[in-house]
Amino acid sequence: MVFGTPRSSSLIAALPLSLERAGPAGYVIRSVIINQQPATVIAANSDIGVLYGAFHFLRLIQTRVALTALDITSQPRTQLRVLNHWDNLERHVERGYAGQSIWDWHKLPAYLDPRYTDYARACASIGINGAVLTNVNANATSLTPPYLDKAAALASVLRPYGVRVYLTARFSAPIELGGLKTADPLDPQVRAWWKAKVDEIYTRIPDFGGFLVKANSEGQPGPQDYKRTHADGANMLAEAVAPHGGS
Repeated sequence: MVFGTPRSSSLIAALPLSLERAGPAGYVIRSVIINQQPATVIAANSDIGVLYGAFHFLRLIQTRVALTALDITSQPRTQLRVLNHWDNLERHVERGYAGQSIWDWHKLPAYLDPRYTDYARACASIGINGAVLTNVNANATSLTPPYLDKAAALASVLRPYGVRVYLTARFSAPIELGGLKTADPLDPQVRAWWKAKVDEIYTRIPDFGGFLVKANSEGQPGPQDYKRTHADGANMLAEAVAPHGGS
């Protein structure tokens, strides 16, 4: 078996695999002849594509698919494949029925539960590439420096498996954390606060995915508190994360 990318393997680079069809995160699994011997190649344009291909190959083995004459090309049709946790910082899971949240914020960042790696591996096995760590009924505490350090520790575990960390943003955070008198998305001071907060996040988590926001629903604060639209609120946050490649 041979696996890798054209950059990591000269053998793969020399094979006619048509990797352009796999895109940046897809993969090719092909039965080939190398040095007059049958072999299986798992190739991709990125390391995470190779990992996805390896998990696909494991599924073939586990489901007892014939491993001869393989000719598989797979490319994700959806770019953001994100799990949304409704997990609170004190580990209660809203509408959860299987115990406490997997994220033990009290022990982070010093202790990294081995289950975090199991979680990341499970996500990668089905192509999940993002995880929103916190509940949509957001707590602004998650955006404070100590909790950003905790999120950064989780990101360090998830990153090798291609899973980016996302957080929920409490719309009133500029008031609760920044001491501003308003969270109006069209207020220049509010926009500047979010830009500075986002810059702070990316210094800790360079591949931070971005924000999930619940606003003006079930009592949550939002742009409509200031007679603004959801587009106004979304565009304010988008303006802050876009330079970093966030969503």
